[in-house]
Amino acid sequence: MSSTDSAEPRRTALDALHRSLGATMTDFAGWDMPLRYGSERDEHVAVRTRAGLFDLSHMGEITVTGPDAAALLNHALVGNIASVGVGRARYTMICRADGGILDDLIVYRLAETEYLVVANASNAQVVLDALRERAAGFGAEVRDDRDAYALIAVQGPESSGILKSLTDADLDGLKYYAGLPGTVAGVPALIARTGYTGEDGFELFVKPEHAVELWQALTEAGSTVGLVPCGLSCRDTLRLEAGMPLYGHELTTELTPFDAGLGRVVKFEKEGDFVGREALTEAAARAGQNPPRVLVGLVAEGRRVPRAGYPVVAGGEVIGEVTSGAPSPTLGRPIAMAYVDAAHSAPGTAGVGVDIRGSHEPYEVVALPFYKRQK
Repeated sequence: MSSTDSAEPRRTALDALHRSLGATMTDFAGWDMPLRYGSERDEHVAVRTRAGLFDLSHMGEITVTGPDAAALLNHALVGNIASVGVGRARYTMICRADGGILDDLIVYRLAETEYLVVANASNAQVVLDALRERAAGFGAEVRDDRDAYALIAVQGPESSGILKSLTDADLDGLKYYAGLPGTVAGVPALIARTGYTGEDGFELFVKPEHAVELWQALTEAGSTVGLVPCGLSCRDTLRLEAGMPLYGHELTTELTPFDAGLGRVVKFEKEGDFVGREALTEAAARAGQNPPRVLVGLVAEGRRVPRAGYPVVAGGEVIGEVTSGAPSPTLGRPIAMAYVDAAHSAPGTAGVGVDIRGSHEPYEVVALPFYKRQK
């Protein structure tokens, strides 16, 4: 059965283990995933101060191979993928011809002519279809490898020490946004220094049949330093504090990378044409002159929590919309990301509030991210 045929949520290789740990499960992008194991606040704090363990096996892995793999990805994506060295990774996006964002991605260059494209779970099929369509005329194969991988992340200040106790791979030499093949607790893995929490950490791509064994080894290795299993709920508050966008919230097909304040991922200087170049050239010019709305951070003065879709107001007028909001365990106050009119986007802008069920709650406009770890 293909990844998209079943009406039942798909289950990861760690499903039974999550249930044995008492996880609250939820349907996320067609997958049954752990939302939390206990207190989502405790899980969040563990990642910020110690370490957390995540099952990310719902992410969509797509392998691109062949002599024209680099040329295909340069054509299909907005980044300069041909310039990524073997063993390195790059954050990038795939856009429509009109510049709208189809998804944000991480692309790992595994070998000279082999790349691993990791898409968001909700967009994996869309990205796969787009890459296959854009591969016409290129000497490259686009392979759906969603069933070939389980993905486990260990994130937080203790993550490096935990992993070092289980591998002889050169973690000290592994830069941020790099990956190397290695063995972790006897399990063959692609060890990547990437993550979505704002902390140092690693993502381990392994065969599904090795997932339980690896999870248990990591749990044991981290038991003395306070490692805890973590669900999707704290993953969301962690990435929000770190100012990282979430597809469907800060990123949509209605927005270009320039609208989202992420125009830096678009590489006009690369060789050859790429899908969306013309529209994105125009979007870049618009953003440079008079951006319609700007993505900002908002910190509550009170205790009421803003949610996606709530209007942002100033002087009785709607000036924007919240894209993500949650209580921030690190700041101790509710926070939000929102697109607001450029005139109200400067940090410290007075008089900005969020309309929470008819009540205009005061908020401070701040620069993103809300949280940045100490190196």
